[in-house]
Amino acid sequence: MKIALTGGSGGVGRAITTQALNAGHSIVNIDRVPHPERSQSPAYREILAGMDDYDALVGAFAGADAVIHMAAIPSPGRHPDPVVHNNNVVGSYNALRAAAEHGIRRVCQASSVNAAGLSYSRAPRFDYFPLDEQHPTYNEDPYSLSKWICEMQADSFVRRYEDMVIASMRFHWVVNDRSVAAGVFNAPDPAMAKHLWAYTRFDAAARACLLSLTAPITGHEVFYIVAPETTASLPTLELIRQFFPQVPVKADLSGNRAFFSSAKAEKLLGWSHGTHPDP
Repeated sequence: MKIALTGGSGGVGRAITTQALNAGHSIVNIDRVPHPERSQSPAYREILAGMDDYDALVGAFAGADAVIHMAAIPSPGRHPDPVVHNNNVVGSYNALRAAAEHGIRRVCQASSVNAAGLSYSRAPRFDYFPLDEQHPTYNEDPYSLSKWICEMQADSFVRRYEDMVIASMRFHWVVNDRSVAAGVFNAPDPAMAKHLWAYTRFDAAARACLLSLTAPITGHEVFYIVAPETTASLPTLELIRQFFPQVPVKADLSGNRAFFSSAKAEKLLGWSHGTHPDP
């Protein structure tokens, strides 16, 4: 399979490239910056372009069987709010439209757990735990809003192109290993509570993206791609008691089980994050 990969020079993009090449696929990396460890494989090609350059995207996607769109500003605060929002929304639209223009019918795009609104909200609102794809959104910041709109754009595209299949991946903070996330997201305090003590590993994120390109799904599907355990030392139910006593618990959250359910990805994609041996 020939995969057009936007943002292939970023962390998740690099993990996707490695796994894809190892599986025998070819990659066209479209990014503003070169890959820091550019593959010498004949199955790898690199095109320097931004997501706002629609004509460059159309050219880069030519001949591709699938698109994985990972290029985005990954959080608010690094740029002015309008830049964060507009970059992510326009980039997603351009990627989806360029894929449609070529008749490419399998697309995966990076979303975020923040499409529902949490880490960057003033006071996140949760209706129940664990969060699943049916939970409503209460986003309020430009980054989280941009990710929600990216998902809405995907809904629009599959209505217009009825044979198009799009998977939107709601990652949490993506890191090499749980220990990295636990070094930051561990303390039982209100600041950490906004993040729900969660993370995603690079290898697991990449695997989910590649699985979505061949999974027997139709239309647009949103998936939580999150580790099954928290980064916290305290049990999950104790964290809920301390910080979210009013939020109903709808499933087994004993031990250090995550505040997010990735059951949909496990069922429809055949995906598994993999559990840390000693959460």
